[in-house]
Amino acid sequence: MAKITYIEHGGKEHVVDVANGLTVMEGARDNNIPGIEADCGGACACSTCHVYVSPDWVEKLPAKDSMEEDMLDFAYEPDAARSRLTCQLKVTDALDGLVVQMPEKQI
Repeated sequence: MAKITYIEHGGKEHVVDVANGLTVMEGARDNNIPGIEADCGGACACSTCHVYVSPDWVEKLPAKDSMEEDMLDFAYEPDAARSRLTCQLKVTDALDGLVVQMPEKQI
């Protein structure tokens, strides 16, 4: 189980416990966190679960694969270092304390 903080674009924080084995996207969906749409359901076929990872977490996460890199090209205002698709981040104890911020909109 990992405690993950989701920050809406306007600044409202949601701190939730997400079970190991789920994705960060599924944690948002299951806890009704606004700002993560997940239109493709987690298949890495869109960019509607895009977030900006807190700078201190960037190096702690697994590297992006080529499919995630490609999908981030379609995200709203992607940041080369901090943008991630939450469907590609599998929750483990190592993600306890992760902080992500939603962009202004998902496209």
